[in-house]
Amino acid sequence: MAEAGAAPELQRTPLHTAHLRLGARMVPFAGYDMPVQYSGGIIKEHLHTRAAAGLFDVSHMGQIALHPRSGRVADAALALEALVPGDMVGIAPARQRYTLLTNEAGGVLDDLMVANHGDRLVLVVNAACKAADFAHLTAHLSDRCRVEPVARALLALQGPKAEAALAALAPEVRAMRFMDVRTVKVLGEACVVSRSGYTGEDGFEVSVPADAAAALWDALLRDDAVAPTGLGARDTLRLEAGLCLYGADLAPDITPIEAALEWSIPAVRRAGGARAGAFPGADAILRQLAEGAPRRRIGLKPQGRAPVRGGAPLFRDAHDFAPAGKVTSGGFGVSLDAPIAMGYVTREAATPGQRLFAEVRGKRLDLVACELPFVAPHYKR
Repeated sequence: MAEAGAAPELQRTPLHTAHLRLGARMVPFAGYDMPVQYSGGIIKEHLHTRAAAGLFDVSHMGQIALHPRSGRVADAALALEALVPGDMVGIAPARQRYTLLTNEAGGVLDDLMVANHGDRLVLVVNAACKAADFAHLTAHLSDRCRVEPVARALLALQGPKAEAALAALAPEVRAMRFMDVRTVKVLGEACVVSRSGYTGEDGFEVSVPADAAAALWDALLRDDAVAPTGLGARDTLRLEAGLCLYGADLAPDITPIEAALEWSIPAVRRAGGARAGAFPGADAILRQLAEGAPRRRIGLKPQGRAPVRGGAPLFRDAHDFAPAGKVTSGGFGVSLDAPIAMGYVTREAATPGQRLFAEVRGKRLDLVACELPFVAPHYKR
């Protein structure tokens, strides 16, 4: 029994022993003991993923199934649309889509993937949000859906050689395109494979029974093109791809429009659409769509070699006292051999090419606002 005030014991994924065997440096993350890097280090893992294939354990993520009580998956999709601004009804069978859970103020509670499995929807949600998301979905959808956690491991295989590596075990994945979802046999196990990821590279996420995860992990690593890759490189890869990290770039006080995610809100849910609004925060979000948001997520390129980390205030002038925004994610762009960052600035300061200044340890560092992403995606469409 833990002592009063003691930190809760970290959870472990089904691949915990495999990480230790590979010499991973483990760190606490979202309540789990997770590998941040292996012996080669973050830079090597990052570059290997861009050139070949990185294998990630993302089993800490939440997987949640929505089973329609009517037996019609369209009813589950309509029910979910009461909580998100995306077009869930329009997700074809064997496809998935990115969307957002919003609150009454228009802020983002979580960003997630939603897949149509024909008879049910399956959501993949962020690890730190999964308990709250499950409670939120249960509270609002239980009359129309049976909301169930999916107790499976999740592996991500990312990079230009990911297809060849996974196809050696399941040849049918070669026919998949970006955002396709299929149930395929891998090493004799029924696995849910999606052609997606969080790196900007082509690749797959594989939901596998927990007791079969280690065998799949080891089988993929027997391919010389595949290397184990930790959370450190996952973060540097997603930053280069201009992808948001919940809790840093997305939060309950940030709207989808401020986050430059309006592309995830289709015409059917916008003013004048067949199913316009009727999601939490619709008034605020649709107003910002029409009139613009007071701030905007942008890319930032520091003009020196020093990285600018999340939390650094941003200014329009080297001598301003009133911040124009702040950095939310920042670090070294390994593929670019230069520091990069993302942050929120006032609408007036969000123009590409705009000169800005970040305050780091009492000094003002020069940055330039830029378009996202920093590295173009390589999805197989």
